[in-house]
Amino acid sequence: MPNTKAFAASDAKTPLAPFSFDRRAPGDYDVAIDIKFCGICHTDIHQARDEWGGSVYPMVPGHEIAGIVTSVGGKVTKFKPGQHVGVGCFVDSCRTCTECRKGLEQYCAVETVFTYNSKDKDGHNTYGGYSGKIVVDENYVLRIPENLPLDASAPLLCAGITLYSPLRHWGAGPGRKVAIIGLGGLGHMGVKLAHAMGAEVTVLSQSLKKLGDGKRLGADHFYATSDPETFTTLKGHFDLIVNTVPAANEWDRFVGLLATDGALVMVGVPDEPVAVNGFPLITKRRTIAGSMIGGIAETQEMLDFCGRHNIASDVEVIPMQQVNEAFERVLKGDVRYRFVIDCGTL
Repeated sequence: MPNTKAFAASDAKTPLAPFSFDRRAPGDYDVAIDIKFCGICHTDIHQARDEWGGSVYPMVPGHEIAGIVTSVGGKVTKFKPGQHVGVGCFVDSCRTCTECRKGLEQYCAVETVFTYNSKDKDGHNTYGGYSGKIVVDENYVLRIPENLPLDASAPLLCAGITLYSPLRHWGAGPGRKVAIIGLGGLGHMGVKLAHAMGAEVTVLSQSLKKLGDGKRLGADHFYATSDPETFTTLKGHFDLIVNTVPAANEWDRFVGLLATDGALVMVGVPDEPVAVNGFPLITKRRTIAGSMIGGIAETQEMLDFCGRHNIASDVEVIPMQQVNEAFERVLKGDVRYRFVIDCGTL
């Protein structure tokens, strides 16, 4: 592969800047991809700034990758040049553990190789989608439906599957009452997907300022969590609540909104430990759970579902040179609803 242009973090404090490196030469089972667009996930900010610890530099973030196949290895059977494809949060796993055999590669018991800030099986650092090209084993590449725009499809590879997986696992569908906490990059996908699945969808947001957007995206109801009446009106109402907010909310209040056997599922990572009262759980057999992206098969299922229902993200496309400004705007919630980098601007 030729030298690849990118933007990278050189340390936890310095803004991302131009960087170049060599991708590996494609092997027999590899797919070479010309990256067209890459979404900006809040995880990119956490990792680039070493907020979770363990960051390795230089770091090229980006795990919401949409592009076009340029070439394939001699033994590749699943892809051909010219296809629209995506790469999500991981690019390899052990393939033999119980989780991998179940199609749960994201929970690989040996090691999930993440798209960036990880080590591949040869011990080399992985570099992500804030770059011009990538080479990935065909078993970890996804097909993007041709009817979906590539720019708005990129966030499906993380934000989309992060919401699709718990919605499917906990049975969102007709006759089910689903709430999405937070209407941001993750939450807006949750509303679209739950609506398309046939569930009755409610947005729980800090205020009503996004009420119009919530209804446009498919929400049946919209309530402000800053209003105490919300927690009286909706007591025991929901079968499933998905919390997309990465903060230590008062979880007990949301547990109280669950019906018997209801589940409160976390996809946003709290910044600090959260205390939870056990009695509201045991008296209604309620569950607090977590969920992280999805395996390859489920991610492909999600993309196909989105293709059938014409679902993509609401995006603001930016040139690579504005990535640091976009990071700051993400922290302020100043995006409706996902930044996507035009990697052709490198």
